[in-house]
Amino acid sequence: MSLSLFPTAYAASAHGASQQGGGGFFMIMLVVLVGFYFMMWRSQKKRTNAQKEVLNSLGPNDEVVTAGGIAGKIMKVDDDFVTLKIAEGVDIRIQKSSVGTVLPKGTLKGF
Repeated sequence: MSLSLFPTAYAASAHGASQQGGGGFFMIMLVVLVGFYFMMWRSQKKRTNAQKEVLNSLGPNDEVVTAGGIAGKIMKVDDDFVTLKIAEGVDIRIQKSSVGTVLPKGTLKGF
């Protein structure tokens, strides 16, 4: 009498073992890859497109925060650069891609 937790497995015949295909494995891998696509790549693409739309819609008097944490008001927008007013008489020029967040109008006081 065996006290094993698992029942004894009997070896399949050599002929029967060779007929079992790997189709189930490939189907599982296909499902995993499709799931990975929808969870990761597609959502990242949506975020990237949303960020591009935000950058393309920037205009004068928009209040923004840069990726470095600098808050200011946009004074001028060029193709690749933005002139940002961060204090009275202090304007800096930054790359458009470094704009992290567009703030609601009136968020920054004193501009």
